[in-house]
Amino acid sequence: MKLLVDSGSTKADWISIDDNGKVLFTTQTLGLNPEVLDKDEVIERLNDKFDISHNKKRVSHLYFYGAGCGTERMRSQLSAIFEDYFPSAEISVHEDTYAAVYATTPKNTQAIVAILGTGSNCSFYDGSELHQAVQSLGYIAMDDCSGNQFGRHLIRAYYFNKMPADLARKFEKAYDLDADVIKHNLYKEPNPNAYLATFAKFLIEHKDESFIQKIIFESMEDFVENYIKQYSNYQEVPVNFIGSIAFYLKDELKQILDKHHITLGNVLRRPIDGLIAYHALNM
Repeated sequence: MKLLVDSGSTKADWISIDDNGKVLFTTQTLGLNPEVLDKDEVIERLNDKFDISHNKKRVSHLYFYGAGCGTERMRSQLSAIFEDYFPSAEISVHEDTYAAVYATTPKNTQAIVAILGTGSNCSFYDGSELHQAVQSLGYIAMDDCSGNQFGRHLIRAYYFNKMPADLARKFEKAYDLDADVIKHNLYKEPNPNAYLATFAKFLIEHKDESFIQKIIFESMEDFVENYIKQYSNYQEVPVNFIGSIAFYLKDELKQILDKHHITLGNVLRRPIDGLIAYHALNM
């Protein structure tokens, strides 16, 4: 039994396949980002799902693609947890960009591959190897155009009284905006980045409002300037995207990319189905 996992900070999609690529079960856990979770929290999230905990001794391979796995230290930390939990498994931990590449970009094809979900990232795939121009410093310092950054924009706009009154009233109805509640989720609960990203749903639902549009387009411009343009060939290869932000704001994304003469490639909400095809072909 092999496990394929695509994990963001918010949630992780799990699919079990046999040696012929047949799907045995699918499930979902909360996200397993090693930058914001300790060992006990990771194990708690694994134990919470019967299909995972019940079959942990039967797993022969675990292919994990996750947010927060961009450094060797984080990959090693998570690998050690998985090695204890899945005692018979060969463990392979990669950053989530590899899942995005395998799901969107055919083998031997060049592309810039970006993630716009709870967090954000951008890499260049030369057809066989992945090249990273920018080392991510996580949601506090970076994550341009991500769900968590949009959430931060909205909360700040509301509390600084910059949000239009009619929009603010809708915002109040959609979320508990009590200062103590917000601070508790940001500073006392795990995954504050995922909490911030929950507010992005409001942004997407009201994306036609001029106030919201300004936030969206400015953030996308930042992503182009700070991430995509790190690669000198950004106008020569397509830019493929993974993630809910890219998927639900695809039209806005295309406007910004067209402005910079950048080709929009494949846009997928989640890469897990593409991972099944990739591993079925490469087992």
